[in-house]
Amino acid sequence: MVRTRPVLAAFLLSAQAALAAPPDLVIALQLEPPHLDPTSAAAGAIDSVLYTNVFEGLTKFSETGEIVPGLAESWEISDDAKTYTFHLHDGVTFHDGTAMDAEDVKFSLDRARAEDSQNAQKALFEGIAEVTVLDPLTVQVTLAEPDGNFLFNMAWGDAVIVAPESIEGIQQTPVGTGPFVFDRWMTGDRIELSRNDAYWGEAPALAHVTFRFIADPTAAFAAMMAQDIDAFAGFPAPENLPMFEADPRFKVIVGTTEGETILAMNNAEEHFADPLVRAAVAHAIDRQAIIDGAMFGQGTPIGTHFAPHNPDYVDLTELSTYDPEKAKTLLADAGYPDGFVTTLKLPPPSYARRGGEIIAAQLREIGIETEITNLEWAQWLEEVFRGKDFGLTIISHTEPFDIGIYARPDYYFGYDNPELQELMATLGATTDPAARSELVAKAETMIAEDHVNAYLFQLAFPTVADARLEGLWQNQPTQATDLTGVHWVE
Repeated sequence: MVRTRPVLAAFLLSAQAALAAPPDLVIALQLEPPHLDPTSAAAGAIDSVLYTNVFEGLTKFSETGEIVPGLAESWEISDDAKTYTFHLHDGVTFHDGTAMDAEDVKFSLDRARAEDSQNAQKALFEGIAEVTVLDPLTVQVTLAEPDGNFLFNMAWGDAVIVAPESIEGIQQTPVGTGPFVFDRWMTGDRIELSRNDAYWGEAPALAHVTFRFIADPTAAFAAMMAQDIDAFAGFPAPENLPMFEADPRFKVIVGTTEGETILAMNNAEEHFADPLVRAAVAHAIDRQAIIDGAMFGQGTPIGTHFAPHNPDYVDLTELSTYDPEKAKTLLADAGYPDGFVTTLKLPPPSYARRGGEIIAAQLREIGIETEITNLEWAQWLEEVFRGKDFGLTIISHTEPFDIGIYARPDYYFGYDNPELQELMATLGATTDPAARSELVAKAETMIAEDHVNAYLFQLAFPTVADARLEGLWQNQPTQATDLTGVHWVE
């Protein structure tokens, strides 16, 4: 017995150490990427796995949506706001051991803006006139015109830096500069990463990461409850969240996304061309009833087309409070005392289908009857988005900082306001952060006061995780599962 005690003690200490700081993580996502090249596809599922983990750009998004340094440790902007000089971190290497330098930055940006570019966000790079290598750690980007969004654009997953040597196999074997190295992809099941021991920045706490792909909400619930997975980012069954909240083994983290969910109105259509009618619709909507009924309570009410987690967000919900009597008065003032009939065309997501039924009932209370048509995505894109054949529709806009769509009169909801268009042009040419914030607030307020659309809620992003897991992003300023700060605690 005496002889076995040291062995037993060593075993127990070893077990306790393993429990205290598991080196691995198994995290689930609902959608599997179609391939692994973020620079040649619009699929957000690619960034959900690879953004900041495997690939990095000159700048990057923080969890709050702030633009922070990435591979560029600093930069200067010329007085005319056309030239950006980026100073790169020294000692950065790709996962294949080759150095990352200014030539790779030039290659990546020139590739993205080339005539034959397959980049899904090629428009982000069209303003670049020239990319010049000044020395191995300094690259100069010259724009044709000032663009206050340029640093923001460089933070997109589509703008990550890649090496010419890795392009041929990038869709299956991605080679980046990030804190994790791609190991393998078992199609239909998982992607495995391991810690990059040669990483230029702060080393992550996790040694190995497995991304599992579970599309079915029922299977997601079962896997989480069985603790076959440590976390599920973007848990697909919000109705099950109370069960996890009541279980001490788990924590539920609910944040926002870039998904502004709106009741879009066709501003070019006779009824909704009248701002009084649009205001009536806005005041007829009970946001919380929609959040509770369609989203099981998950969602953040919004009063304009802007993400609540953005530092420049202005809470304008008071401009469109739920007030059916006021809505009826506004309709009468617009010449529709008895209401009218319009179409409500709904795409497939549950927030639209479930929310549409609730909104139809709310509009009926003020005299607006809706003819509901459920459309598949291809039909919605053809009839509503491209054909503009609709009165009302419900859709979530998930692109970051997309308030600029209101300055496009040919956009599907047909809002044509020269004052806003001038304001957005000024914003695009402004680089001073304080001045940009002021202009953004004006734009948010302008579209809210004009009730261009009825602003419903920001899509929630619920994550279910082991109670001992810390460092997961709460919010989603971009589609990402940033694991650089994730760690286990007791």
